[in-house]
Amino acid sequence: MTPLLQIRDALTLLGTADAHQLSQRLNLSLPLVQAMLEQLVIMHKAEKLPAQEPTLAGGCQHCPEGKKCRRQPHYRLIQ
Repeated sequence: MTPLLQIRDALTLLGTADAHQLSQRLNLSLPLVQAMLEQLVIMHKAEKLPAQEPTLAGGCQHCPEGKKCRRQPHYRLIQ
């Protein structure tokens, strides 16, 4: 299966994901995943979600989301 289809399918299953998550999950290089994500955006098949800032209180250690804080841009498929 081509990397573009693998990434699309992974986004379908995960809902949203960042390039690093997809790279690890699919065992693909990070630059390849980033390029494929940008191609999906250009094709209007996915959208890039802005990165979120860490909490103002610095409570990441106690945050229920833990290390899931979105400091990297995430992507999701456009319905």
